[in-house]
Amino acid sequence: MESALKVQQLSVHYDRTPALWDINLEIPAGKLVAIIGPNGSGKTTFIKSLLDLITPISGRIDFFGLPFNQMRKQIAYVPQRESVDWDFPITAKNLILMGRYGKLGLFRSPTAADRAAAELYLEKVDMAGYADRQISQLSGGQQQRIFFARALMQEADLYFMDEAFSGIDLASEKVMMDLLRQLQKEGKTVFVVHHDLSSVHNYFDWVIMLNMRLVAYGEVSEVFNAENLRAAYGKNYSLLDEAFQLSMQKNRGL
Repeated sequence: MESALKVQQLSVHYDRTPALWDINLEIPAGKLVAIIGPNGSGKTTFIKSLLDLITPISGRIDFFGLPFNQMRKQIAYVPQRESVDWDFPITAKNLILMGRYGKLGLFRSPTAADRAAAELYLEKVDMAGYADRQISQLSGGQQQRIFFARALMQEADLYFMDEAFSGIDLASEKVMMDLLRQLQKEGKTVFVVHHDLSSVHNYFDWVIMLNMRLVAYGEVSEVFNAENLRAAYGKNYSLLDEAFQLSMQKNRGL
């Protein structure tokens, strides 16, 4: 099976403090992958190092066998909402159009086809009525939908989403999850930093568990279990056990 992502001996330090240590994994193409772990475990650092936003101290990262600089245009990224300047004077539609700039280049303006595509993706995230709304005037869930639509505009092969479902309403979560499943049907590979353990079984088919080191990775049915969660979350696992048990009940249809 073709590998969408292969990571070898990845280590990241901030100053002299380890953030990730000796990560090795390989993810097949066409998977919905949850990245989970406690706060401070390196989930965001992991994504940023993959996307060349942080320079590791060691390691090799390949996407479909190629380095990031050769795959840049085929990779879409949705950052944490907290990292975005929501007061920036831009409308929802124009923000979505920014998803095409990587393919247009610096000196080309969006075409009529690009603008039509932006309107289509506004409809796909159920935000057609907000095209001219300044992004600070949107709710948290609406803001997340718009950034997701911008990622969709890139028509990429891999999508990385950092805490995509954090602090959003259930309606936005359903819209986005339906679109993620559609991306998977189209053969795309999606990575999502995720906190809600109770939805892992229903939303994802693969999982990466981090706590500075790689605790486990693989198919959810095989590695998303109490033993690995306890290893990942340590003393905090008892606080999460109820969520895990709820996840297992949902998976069994109880």
